Amino acid sequence: MKNLQILLKNRPVGIPKPSDFELFAAKVTNPNAGEVLVRNLWLSLDPYMRGRISNAKSYVNPVEIGEVMVGATVGEVVESLHPDFKVGDKVVGTLGWQIYATSKGDALRKIPDSQISLSAYLGVLGMPGVTAWIGVNKICFPKPGETLIVSAAAGAVGSTVGQLAKLIGCRVVGIAGGVKKCLHVVEELGFDACVDYKANNLHEDLEIACPNGIDVCFENVGAQIFDEVLSLVNPFARIALCGLVAQSSAIEAYRYLNIRNILVNRVRLQGFIVFDHMADWDNAVSELSRLLFSDKLKYFETIANGLDSAPEAFIGMLQGANLGKQLVRLT
Repeated sequence: MKNLQILLKNRPVGIPKPSDFELFAAKVTNPNAGEVLVRNLWLSLDPYMRGRISNAKSYVNPVEIGEVMVGATVGEVVESLHPDFKVGDKVVGTLGWQIYATSKGDALRKIPDSQISLSAYLGVLGMPGVTAWIGVNKICFPKPGETLIVSAAAGAVGSTVGQLAKLIGCRVVGIAGGVKKCLHVVEELGFDACVDYKANNLHEDLEIACPNGIDVCFENVGAQIFDEVLSLVNPFARIALCGLVAQSSAIEAYRYLNIRNILVNRVRLQGFIVFDHMADWDNAVSELSRLLFSDKLKYFETIANGLDSAPEAFIGMLQGANLGKQLVRLT
């Protein structure tokens, strides 16, 4: 059998291009003792991947040229020499941009039988959902009546952050690109307001949406959007710095003008990586599942079809083309 893979061909400069990736047909590797062979069904595309294809210093090593692109997957065990897995088990893991992968099983999580789509375990019940839950409950500590703002509000993480904050009793303001996304954030997700950063009136629109300032910020984007948020933070505000996607493909570093407000207003700013909080993973998934089953949490997906569509879908996601979680259906 042939295993289709997407390899990193070049280190992108600025926004990645399709030519930075290569479709390759490798031989399927049979599992050794203690391993399983997984046939991937769904592939997750996430903003963090832009950092992984850069050689800039980060919290993990970059993908090397010629290696399979990193990425989370949901798949089915098709051959098992591992005592804890059987053929037919559905699993989620980080098996990369490829159709087949062998694994020792230590980094795989079994997916329980339920009415929830398998794809949800890469989104609202996967890394994005857990990231939102950790950021809200372990970093931001929002209180009823406070104003929480979240950038990339129509994305997989931001959409969950806002809904969780609404359930706590916050006034929730999103930032998203375009009228369509802003309407989705307010009308479908239930945010109190959403600011369109593409309307070229960002500061004034933020002031209107946040008349009492900002108490909590969940930041996914960085650059000008984050800078304008900093101009409105209240004393003792809390900021969860989750991502800086606007800066990940930038040629030059953004120069922040309002960073002094962090000092003046005694703001607590904390960067976080969800994998530093693995002890909370099961609790997060359990609560998110409960909210899904009780119809208190909504999620949306943008789906590309076929492994060969992954590069274009990834590039589109970095430029805001997706609504909700960006996925690739591999079957």
